[in-house]
Amino acid sequence: MGYRLGLELQQRVPVAWKAVAQPVLVALVVIGTTLWVLDISYDDYLVGGSIIGFFLGPATVALAVPLHRQAHHLGRMFLPMVVALPLGAVVGIVTGVLAVRVLGGDHLLELTMAPKSATTPVSLAVSTSIGGLPALTAVLAIVTGIISAVAAPAVLNLARIRDRRARGLAIGASSHGIGTSRALREHPTEGAFSGLAMGLTALLVSVLTPIILILL
Repeated sequence: MGYRLGLELQQRVPVAWKAVAQPVLVALVVIGTTLWVLDISYDDYLVGGSIIGFFLGPATVALAVPLHRQAHHLGRMFLPMVVALPLGAVVGIVTGVLAVRVLGGDHLLELTMAPKSATTPVSLAVSTSIGGLPALTAVLAIVTGIISAVAAPAVLNLARIRDRRARGLAIGASSHGIGTSRALREHPTEGAFSGLAMGLTALLVSVLTPIILILL
C-alpha cells in the first residue's frame, strides 16, 4: 500500500519533485510511521514482511531478462565495465571507512559501513562475515540506495552523460535495486545495465571489502 501510494504521489507532484517522491522512500515513511504509531515491533512486522523479503532473490534474478534483451550492447561496453565497476566498488568501500574514521567512529562502525555499497542481501552477508553489525549495515545500504536513486539522475544530467548504458551502470553501481527500478522505468537499456552493475558491484564488494580493510 505504501509503495502504491508513492506511485500515485509521484504521478501527481510537479516535475521538479518527481525525483524526491520516490515510491520506495514514500513506502518507507508510511511503513515506519505506521509501525511507530501502532507500536508494532520490528520482529512482529517481520512475520509478514519476511514473505516479501523471500521474493527479493527471484526478483533480482529476473533482472537478467532485460539484460538478455540488451545483450548486443555488452561487447562494446566490456572495457568500460572492467575499469569503472571495480573502481566504483573500491571508492564506495574506502570512502565509507574513511568517513567513519574522520568523524571519530570506532572500528566496529567502520566494519559496518564498509559493505554499504552492495545490495542489501549481499551487504548483510559481508557485514556478518567481517564482524560488523548486519542490521545497521542493511539500514545504511537502503539509505545509500535511496539517496543515490534520488540524486544520481540529476548528477548525471549535470555531467551531460546521455548514454543509456553509462547511466545505467552508474545508477546500478551506486543505488542498487532502488535505482535499478527507477532506471527500468526510464529506459529498457538503462534498466538492463543498471541491473548488471548492481549484480557485479555486489560481487566486487564481497571480494574486495576484506582486502581493503586489511590495507586500511
